[in-house]
Amino acid sequence: MVARIATVAFQGIDVLPITTEVHIANGLPAFTIVGLPDKAVGESKERVRAALGSIGLALPTKRITVNLAPADVLKEGSHFDLPIAVGLLCAMGILTNEQFEKVWVMGELGLDGRIAPVAGVLPAAVAATAENAGFVCPAVQGAEAAWSGNQNIIAPTSLSELLLCFKEGKTLPPPLPGRIQNEPSLLDMKEIRGQENAKRAAEIAAAGGHNLLMIGPPGSGKSMLAQRISGLLPSLTTKEILEVSMIHSVAGLLKDGNLITQRPFRAPHHSASIPALIGGGQKAKPGEISLAHNGILFLDELPEFSRVALDSLRQPLETGEVSVARVSMHVTYPARFQLIAAMNPCRCGYLGINGQECSRAPKCGEDYQARISGPLFDRIDLHVEVPAVAPWDLAKAQEGESSSVIAARVAEALERQKHRYKQYGITKNAQSSGSVLEQTAHLNAQASDLLIKAAEKMRLSARGYHRVVRVARTIADLAGQNEVSSVHIAEALSYRRILHGRE
Repeated sequence: MVARIATVAFQGIDVLPITTEVHIANGLPAFTIVGLPDKAVGESKERVRAALGSIGLALPTKRITVNLAPADVLKEGSHFDLPIAVGLLCAMGILTNEQFEKVWVMGELGLDGRIAPVAGVLPAAVAATAENAGFVCPAVQGAEAAWSGNQNIIAPTSLSELLLCFKEGKTLPPPLPGRIQNEPSLLDMKEIRGQENAKRAAEIAAAGGHNLLMIGPPGSGKSMLAQRISGLLPSLTTKEILEVSMIHSVAGLLKDGNLITQRPFRAPHHSASIPALIGGGQKAKPGEISLAHNGILFLDELPEFSRVALDSLRQPLETGEVSVARVSMHVTYPARFQLIAAMNPCRCGYLGINGQECSRAPKCGEDYQARISGPLFDRIDLHVEVPAVAPWDLAKAQEGESSSVIAARVAEALERQKHRYKQYGITKNAQSSGSVLEQTAHLNAQASDLLIKAAEKMRLSARGYHRVVRVARTIADLAGQNEVSSVHIAEALSYRRILHGRE
């Protein structure tokens, strides 16, 4: 007899149905798992053996073969423990195949039979719901699975409790979705004194989804500005909440069944490796750019990141997704993030400030800024200087606009963009390109003439040219104007600066 239990494998956030086949036959005692398992799956037999022993069951002294089909798909993770154990119980005649005919199972087993949490419960539950199948998962993740809307979720705490449900008919209360808590941000733009030009650039970046680079000496407020941009963005939509939460579920980062309701703000250290930044590693997990999907990726001390790691951002910045290719797999993760970066003008940080420059200025600035490749620099829409603020200016400066006031203007501009692009499948100016940008930019004659002259003088690339148009379109949207004028183009060009010391 062959027992068959449905479970899942993951390729990125895509769910692949997997059939766990368990066969018990006469022969020398053995327990073999086939079907391209990784080390965690291969060790599953020892956890399953101990878990069954904890409830008073011993494996038969026969030849046990577990096949994870299809056999040519790599199986990773400890969530195969529970379907293997259930398959054994069915093959031993304790449970029946019919009971699990339309039920997907996943969970890790402890040696005492407890069912431990695993990564990927939310996307697995969503896939099971789409197939009109029931779903068995760890009790502590029942709230996470409940967000799928599946009405047939069983979340036992242990293998013995699962047996009571299917063997004795015990009914477990259906899990309820975790709570959604929209906690207001305590970080407000009004706390930043001075830096009006930088705050204006931050508003434009938020209103159009543009990438932003802030350049200034240490302590000028670059990180403070970056941390407050999230407060200018609108709340996640229902679709975006599900997208972000599924990525975090696959990464094993969802806590207590609560969905991710705040726009992600990821700020990796500059020592981050390429797999940590773009995804990959032994199990091709999502990286920081995917965890920042629909949110902000803040790279502080930008030139301190390895050049190879920075250049790996170039494709995701254009396409909104990242493909991780390995010998054993090829997965794609969504990665539509907004890049906010900050850097000092040179290694010492005080290039251009009399009395504080190092002895190598301006050469130190040229060497430091050369760590950022031209193509990456070209993909950043807004470049703004954040100069040092004198102490007496801090004392005199009045409190500026609050984040709520700025966010209201940003929301109005985003609503205009959403209406403008509704037939093109995009929502923001930063996503427009090609013919879409040409049809929707609405530059008047004076604006076009100014842009052409400036592009020639500044030697803008085709990409740089179009990014100036996008930024100008956002500035016009913030002003509530349908037509892009020369004033908007001029302001957009002012954010397209060449770094200190760079020819």
